[in-house]
Amino acid sequence: MNMMDDTGSREISATRGAYLSLRQMILLGELPAGQKLKIEQLRTMLNVGASPIREALSLLTSDMLVERIDQRGFRAAPASLANFAEILTLRCTLEDMALRQSIARSTSAWEEKLVLAHHRMKRVAGTQTFEDAHKSFHMALLGNADSPMLEGYCSQLYDLNIRYRYLAAGGTSYQSRDIAAEHEDILDAAVRGDVEGASAALLSHFRLTGEYLSTQLGKLSARPEQDD
Repeated sequence: MNMMDDTGSREISATRGAYLSLRQMILLGELPAGQKLKIEQLRTMLNVGASPIREALSLLTSDMLVERIDQRGFRAAPASLANFAEILTLRCTLEDMALRQSIARSTSAWEEKLVLAHHRMKRVAGTQTFEDAHKSFHMALLGNADSPMLEGYCSQLYDLNIRYRYLAAGGTSYQSRDIAAEHEDILDAAVRGDVEGASAALLSHFRLTGEYLSTQLGKLSARPEQDD
């Protein structure tokens, strides 16, 4: 590899690292919804150059986690009741469609993969790796649909929903739910081939969170831009 190739590889690696770091910080609310994302501050925070930061922010606009607010500025995508309602509606529609397709094409290999994903999720409950395992379980439910575009949309909607779910995590009514039992109900129905039961369990799982979050968000307006 020549020097130019090596430099290009380092830049790609720096952009990828900045993208993953910023994405995680936005999803978990460490960079609050609506906050201005200043290049110089992010450079210092992540210890990378301005170019990888700009490239990462541009990639995150495609993920709908960042908005471009003028020719040079960015902010973390705002959170609002209307935005959450749209995400919830789309998740209920698209994931239900994908789940039904997965069950209709059920195989023993898919069932084994689904059970394993559920087991891994249970094993890491309460740890920092739970979020990845939780998404893997939900995507495994849809992974037999044989519809890559549909699964891609569902994956993106899952990510967009995470910020809103973290808003609910501290509430007592959210914590009082038996989330593990909700996952068990979805899994059991899917493995039995019970399309209607699995659909009902999945939609109930989404809507219980949706009801709580809608109440919480209804008390707030979309956050204004922040300068710090």
